[in-house]
Amino acid sequence: MTATMGTMADVHSSSPGASSESDNFVGTWRLVSARSATKNGEQGESPYGDEPTGVLTYTKDGRMSSLISYAGRKPLSIGRGDAETQKEQAEAFKTFLAYAGRYTANGGQVTHHVEVSSIQNYVGKDLVRNAKLQDDQLVLRTRPTLVNGKIQTVELVWQRLPVDAGSIS
Repeated sequence: MTATMGTMADVHSSSPGASSESDNFVGTWRLVSARSATKNGEQGESPYGDEPTGVLTYTKDGRMSSLISYAGRKPLSIGRGDAETQKEQAEAFKTFLAYAGRYTANGGQVTHHVEVSSIQNYVGKDLVRNAKLQDDQLVLRTRPTLVNGKIQTVELVWQRLPVDAGSIS
């Protein structure tokens, strides 16, 4: 996929917590867009539905967390415990992704070393992302992966939030 934001600089760094270009990651980022494409450039469905919201945080000591929510999620019913509630819970799980752990950055890539996740299969895995920074935006691209039944690359564009931001929306 090609970024639509003009010229970008690769992000280079060393070990977490060290004063280096990895400091460019430090802060909280709001999800601006998510899209996917096949190897042949065919645009896929949005991997997180239309207009997802999300927050990505990198700390100076090498920790990170990522939360992504589909738009239009419905509140859960409380206390019923019936089959309909189970369907609601399954839909809530299907439309939200969360994980956290350590991160390292090197040579235009950032690797998220997953320690906890809403998808248990990610725990103990390294999620490698190509990373490009331009001004206050960060573009992360996955390696080819299975999305909606097709091998695709996912591109997430994140906007840095100002320190005094009151809301992610």
